[in-house]
Formats: sequence, structure tokens, C-alpha cells
Amino acid sequence: MGELSFFAYLAVMAGVTYLVRMLPLVLVKRKIQNRFLLSFLYYIPYAVLSVMTIPAIFYATDYRLSAVIGCAVALVLSFLEQSLVKVAAAACAAAFLTEVVLRYLL
Repeated sequence: MGELSFFAYLAVMAGVTYLVRMLPLVLVKRKIQNRFLLSFLYYIPYAVLSVMTIPAIFYATDYRLSAVIGCAVALVLSFLEQSLVKVAAAACAAAFLTEVVLRYLL
């Protein structure tokens, strides 16, 4: 990629990022009262984060089984309302241990 195209891509990215953040401030002058729209805007970050994270979980390991076990451990611990650090550490440990066992067995 040449230097000129890099700066062109950078300018487009900066412009899009600025527009996404600036347009709501310009177009919406008063507080939003619509319950559906408020609910929609409230859940958008969670939906986007889930859509970006969940597929990556299943392709992060060599064996799909270790990814499924790690995801299952994370889901169970999160439903038990454990802290984010505990959930992440336990999921990583479960996936790692499953990988070790599968490599030993196969």
C-alpha cells in the first residue's frame, strides 16, 4: 500500500468516525422520549459486542471442543454472577486444559 492510499484510507476512516459521533448531536436536539428507540439504543452495544466476540471464540483454538467448553464455562460462571476476571480466567483455563488433554489423547 502506497503512502498516498494510506492517507486516503485514514481520511475516510476519520471522516466516517467523526460523522457517526457528530450526526446524532446535530440531528437530535431534544431528549428522546420513544421507549422503543431508547430500548433499541440501550441494547445496541451489547448486540454488536456479542456479534464480534462469539464467532471469534470458536475459531481461537485448534480444537472446536476446547472452544465450546471454554464458552460453556464462561456462560455458567456469568450466570452465577461471578466477576469478569474470574469468568475470563476460568474460561481460558478450561479451554487450555481441554487443548492439553486433546493433544495428549489425539
